[in-house]
Formats: sequence, structure tokens, C-alpha cells
Amino acid sequence: MDLGIHGRTALVCASTSGLGYAVAAALTAEGVRVAITGRRADTVEQRASELSGAAGFVTDLTDLAAVAELVPRVEQALGGVDILVLNSGGPPHGTAETLSDEDFTAAIDTLARAQRQLVAAALPGMLARNWGRILAVGSSGVAEPLADLAASNVGRAALAAYLKTLSAEVASRGVTCNMLLPGRIDTDRVRLTDRARAEQTGSSPEEVAAASRSTIPAGRYGTPQEFGQAAAFLCSAAAGYITGIQLRVDGGRARSY
Repeated sequence: MDLGIHGRTALVCASTSGLGYAVAAALTAEGVRVAITGRRADTVEQRASELSGAAGFVTDLTDLAAVAELVPRVEQALGGVDILVLNSGGPPHGTAETLSDEDFTAAIDTLARAQRQLVAAALPGMLARNWGRILAVGSSGVAEPLADLAASNVGRAALAAYLKTLSAEVASRGVTCNMLLPGRIDTDRVRLTDRARAEQTGSSPEEVAAASRSTIPAGRYGTPQEFGQAAAFLCSAAAGYITGIQLRVDGGRARSY
């Protein structure tokens, strides 16, 4: 299927590993010129060299001043941003009861405020071209808040509310706004989480992973490639009538509608 985005330009945040890199790889496979971003110059350069048509941009998404400069840098180098993929690392574990004011503010800054700045910078160009795709990599915690991840639940829910509101405002002008909600995808981060859980419970990582897979109707973890392909579709011309949604990529794990 031709997704109709060959020659478009995408900025994929936090894309040197994990889900961000999977999205970048899927987009470059469709002929999209992709801006790879990360904090370490050597890693950014290496990852960009692996993908045809990719260019590297070193930036720290926790630094709001650096975030404000990112879209103009990419637009100057690549000629514009047609596709904006919002992605970031998650905040530390913790309960809602123990969530401090500082932790709450940090979650909003890193998971919603920085993303709003990126959207605000990229949106004028999209509207001028009457075409744009804004896609956020969220979390299943947006649909079903996750235990011991209160900061993540709060910050990602704020971003989801912002994008849902924006989607209705810009839909008639060719711009879509959507969010992907990953479940258990087989990334380094998920494997680290399984190992940490194993240490807490005295189980082996294999036992923890098996117990986790037993909660997933598909019976397995998803692959980064599957996640990246779902993202590429929502960023495509073919998905022009899909906006304001939160698409789960979780093998059926979430039990709610």
C-alpha cells in the first residue's frame, strides 16, 4: 500500500532507540526525510547514518529552551516539518499519594509542555501547506492509569487532552492529531522493566515476562516494527480522515473499549 508520504519531512523526537527509532525507520522506509533527535551526538550520528534520508539533530527535550529551537533548526535544514512525532522518555515510578508538587510540575513540563511548544512551532507551516500530521507516542496509562506510574499518567493525559482539543480546531485545514498507546512492546526499556520487577519479586526475568505475556490476549509482546508501521499509517495520506483518536497497539491487553 502506497502511504502517499514519499518526499515528506518528519521530525521524530527521542528517536535514537526504542519506539522512536522504530517510527523513524518505518517512515524512512516510506521515503520520508526524517530528523533523528537525541541527547548524545555520537548516538544521533550513528542512528541517522543507518536510515536512508535521515539527518541527526542533537537536543535535550527536557530543556525547554532547546525545545524552542528544535523545529526552526529542522525546518532550516530540511525545508519544513510535515510530520511531527512527539515522543519522550517516561518519568520515575511513584504513586499518586506520594507525588510531590515538583514531580507533578516536571511531568507536565516533560510530557506535555515541551510537546505543546513543538506543536506550536510546527503547526504554522503545516497550516500554510494545508497538510500536516501530528502524532504522539503515549502510553496505555492514558486509557487505563498504570499503578506506580502516577507522574506518567498525569503528564500523558494532559497531552492527550491537548491534542484531542487541537484536532477539532485544525481538522478542516488538512492537519490531523492522533496518539498511539503502546502496550508491552519488546524494547530495551520493557526488558529493563521486567528485570527490575524480577529483582523486586525474587523471580527470574523470564518468569516476569511470561506472567506479563499471560495478560495479553495476543500471547506475546509486540515488536517495534509493528508499532512503527502503525505510526507510519497514521502519518500517511491514507489516514487523512482519521484524527483525534488514541489507537492502542497492545495486543488486546486493555480490557476497556
